[in-house]
Amino acid sequence: MVKNSPLALRHPAALLLPLTLLAAPAVAQTNVKEDSVVLQPDKVKDDAPVVETMTQANLPDWSKANAKALLGFIQTVGDEGLFAKDYNPDALQAAIDGGDQDKLDQVATDSFLLLATHLRDGRTPNVARKQWFMTDSDAETEPLVALLTSALTSNSVPAALAGLDPVHPNFAVLKTALKSAKTPADANAIRVNMERWRWMPRDLGERYVVSNVPEYLTRVIHGGTVIATHKAVVGKPSTPTPQLNPMATGIIVNPTWTLPKSIIAEGIGATIANNPARARAQGYTWTGSGKTLSVVQQPGANNALGVMKMEMLNPHAIYLHDTPSKGAFAAAARAFSHGCIRTERALHFSGLMAVYFAGKSPEEFGEAIASGKTTKFSFDDPFPVYVAYWTVVPGAKGGITKLADIYGRDAPVVASFAKPGRAAAVVISPNPPVVVPTAPVTPAATQAGKLGDSGIY
Repeated sequence: MVKNSPLALRHPAALLLPLTLLAAPAVAQTNVKEDSVVLQPDKVKDDAPVVETMTQANLPDWSKANAKALLGFIQTVGDEGLFAKDYNPDALQAAIDGGDQDKLDQVATDSFLLLATHLRDGRTPNVARKQWFMTDSDAETEPLVALLTSALTSNSVPAALAGLDPVHPNFAVLKTALKSAKTPADANAIRVNMERWRWMPRDLGERYVVSNVPEYLTRVIHGGTVIATHKAVVGKPSTPTPQLNPMATGIIVNPTWTLPKSIIAEGIGATIANNPARARAQGYTWTGSGKTLSVVQQPGANNALGVMKMEMLNPHAIYLHDTPSKGAFAAAARAFSHGCIRTERALHFSGLMAVYFAGKSPEEFGEAIASGKTTKFSFDDPFPVYVAYWTVVPGAKGGITKLADIYGRDAPVVASFAKPGRAAAVVISPNPPVVVPTAPVTPAATQAGKLGDSGIY
């Protein structure tokens, strides 16, 4: 795991936020309704493979030594949480034993590109990745044809494939645990979470915030070190928190809250109509009426977002924020929200963000909080927030810990193991694509321009 050290930053004194702020009394409220998640439809289609021709790819021939090295890696790919049968080991062995160089090139290239795709991007089709919206940039940083060309030239096929593993230490813990899994169910649980690591960027970055929903925890990472850990309240099963990785651009203290229509309809709309004085006492202001009613809650003790909100623009309306319902953090299972992530010790969290990532002094932050006015501290360099979903994590005393699958998202991934996985991200064609003629051509000419039966080889 990443190291845990709260002092491994450039200004240790900045952690000493005014004690009067850090000890601010909690307002005793329950059942606070904050912004609701905007449920998006699951992604059900996989990306279409990129087609390159042999001329474009400029691949050297597969030597028997490289093909045997690939076969050897395939035979041990169970250690990676994958399944050797997916990568056509019998056909590869037959091609190695045969004398047809074109056949060897075809079979070995197909097997390598499919395996590399699954190692880099995950085997699981999109349809089984429930509410998974993270953006994975690995296709840009780890192009597969260039990887294959380099591996064949340097005779380093196994090393090239192994180098596609996620670099985070937690992935290595899962990989080790898979070898000693006691039951098929245990093994599948570990495979599911190895897959989820592959659905994310291979390198998470120098600094980031990560909220693991099943763990009910949010961590702040800087330079490979955990500098803060906060309890989190996440979406209840009826309003589940989706998985995404937006960029955080700033922290807002004393935020206003613009109520979504769904929450207006749940009660505050009626309060405004029947008892406007009570609504004003709770900090609500509004314009319009009926279907045009727009409601904003001003900063204050009753504000559903508490004292802070992290700005992380995304179409799901998900963000990290404070809450006046502090009692929820005492529960062991904390799936209570409308989808957003409520953050414990919000003054500490927002102070850390303002000082370390927005370049403000503790005094500036304290003054902004005390003013009661809405203030935004923009980050000098925006960074990602990973809203993740790992149900198997490293244990506090070694080994692994299994967490409750609060949204039932493991089962679809396990079910996908019995079916074909994602197609290769890249396929190699021996011929250039057919050019649509601009003038009539003879049937013979048309026939000569067609690809082989497979459209690939």
